Amino acid sequence: MAYLGNARETKNIIEMFHLSAQKKFGQNFLIDESVLEDIVGASNITKDDCVLEIGPGIGTLSQYLAESAGHLIAVEIDTKLLPVLDYTLKDYDNVTVINSDIMDVDIAELAAKYNNGKPLKVAANLPYYITTPIIMKLLQAGAPIESITVMVQKEVADRMQEEEGSKEYGALSLAVQYYAKPEIICEVSPSSFIPQPGVDSSVICLKRYEKMPVEVKDEQFFFQVVRAAFSQRRKTLVNGLSNAKDLGISKDTAGNALEKIGKSRTERGEKLSLEDFAKLSDILIEEIKK
Repeated sequence: MAYLGNARETKNIIEMFHLSAQKKFGQNFLIDESVLEDIVGASNITKDDCVLEIGPGIGTLSQYLAESAGHLIAVEIDTKLLPVLDYTLKDYDNVTVINSDIMDVDIAELAAKYNNGKPLKVAANLPYYITTPIIMKLLQAGAPIESITVMVQKEVADRMQEEEGSKEYGALSLAVQYYAKPEIICEVSPSSFIPQPGVDSSVICLKRYEKMPVEVKDEQFFFQVVRAAFSQRRKTLVNGLSNAKDLGISKDTAGNALEKIGKSRTERGEKLSLEDFAKLSDILIEEIKK
């Protein structure tokens, strides 16, 4: 079986199985060998690793991952692609294909079953319509994951690594940077796919922290504060926090807490760093408990 990382072989498979890319699953087939090599290289995959791939499609990246990894778990939601994967991955005895929605998969259970509970490495060309929910599931599931190397829409990758003060800085930036160190590996043009998407893409690697860069008294509350801070970007942080019904915080309480961390009552969320939000949430939760 020839490698699929080029237009000719990819078109052959598409014709052989009478395929058409499913927009509802965000399918765009990668045909750029250098990008495939970048994903595998950035993942630092060895034969000691068990890799989780989300949305293998026709098996293009899967082939590269299977060559390098000890074991590959490929989770594919589209049942029509299962016979394709049977064909394109037939030469690899270290691949397990699971027909499921990744949002329904217990990742800790996969690690226990296929990697003796040791951390998995995630590598994938993610469907763009559900990128953020997948990233947050991987980060917040409490499952053993060492790193996440994925192809995503360029503007999403940019948001993940933005710092305070930037127009694109927001809840996703803070959530990702709380759990991992983001690094953009390369940018990818639409011509690297069949069919060509209407956006540019980037490969980004998220290396999980062994110890979080900030400590918070209540992680769930911390993320509630972060979401509230960016739910109405044009409003001040005081208004965003006081308008969030799930927080139960008054404008005075929010304003006082901001002043305690050395910020103005008119500050907006994009001006606060990860450390600032950690301090703010700790003060607010103590105020709520009074």
